[in-house]
Amino acid sequence: MPAQEKFMEQAAPFRAELIAHCYRMLGSVHDAEDLVQETYLRAWRGYGAFEERAALRTWLYRIATTACLRALESRARRVLPAGVGDASVDPDASLGGTGGAHDWLEPIPDALMFQTPEDAVTVRHSVRLAVMTALQELPVRQRAVLILRDVVQFSAAEVAELLQTTPAAVNSSLQRARAHLAEISPAEEDLAEPDDFERRDLLDRYCAAFENSDMAALTALLQAEVKLEMPPVPIWFTGRDTVVRFLVARAFTTAGDVALVPTAANGQPAVAEYRRTADGVMAAHSIHVLTVGRADGTMAIAALTVFLDPALFPAFGLPPSR
Repeated sequence: MPAQEKFMEQAAPFRAELIAHCYRMLGSVHDAEDLVQETYLRAWRGYGAFEERAALRTWLYRIATTACLRALESRARRVLPAGVGDASVDPDASLGGTGGAHDWLEPIPDALMFQTPEDAVTVRHSVRLAVMTALQELPVRQRAVLILRDVVQFSAAEVAELLQTTPAAVNSSLQRARAHLAEISPAEEDLAEPDDFERRDLLDRYCAAFENSDMAALTALLQAEVKLEMPPVPIWFTGRDTVVRFLVARAFTTAGDVALVPTAANGQPAVAEYRRTADGVMAAHSIHVLTVGRADGTMAIAALTVFLDPALFPAFGLPPSR
């Protein structure tokens, strides 16, 4: 078998985890896919000289991480609206805001990252939106060390070789990264992982509330301190009353003019929204990612992140209209 064909056969199984890795580094599904494509192209071209001196997986991670670090030299960190300003409790507030231009965190479909249920269990937490926003706060090399050690499970020696530094430097960087992440990352007890039945039920009820413009049904799904973010809109809202009043006034429409398709993103329940345009077409509108929590044993939505970007739909394998 020619070397390049052998490479493609052996490297293909690592694609999903490399996309997840690049996404954790970059915060963008589009950038992650581009850099994984670049990684495979570079590896394919260099495979003849590789000669299996190291494990293929480690070699691919080295190429991918180097590409990510290079890309991050000229890019600002990606954020969500809660990271750039205070919350509003005024549902009538102007959505223009004064947030300025930002690079916004993007969601990533589970289907790109998880090949088996075991994969989902292993990496789900590391790509949750709250964790992703916390990761973006870290200096880029600390971010790389933390991901390679704690998520990818490379040894300190392997990470040191990959990043061309020493195991002592890796351990020091890892300690600082863990300490910083502990300060800004959400506590585990504040999050909930719905089982399959709970996930389906929650998504069904959420879809029905939006599609039928049912304020009472939506209210029943939200925690008292629920947060609503809608990148690229810089303003964000907090509190169930404010969030519901905003959605009723500005997002709800005539029943039949919105269709929600259940999906999954960042290891969390999600839906893709199609909205009827003036010419009657149900067009791609946004991706809603639901963060679920428990209060007094009851599961409810703790945060709602609505990504107002139809360009995300192809990554989810969804058409631009329906």
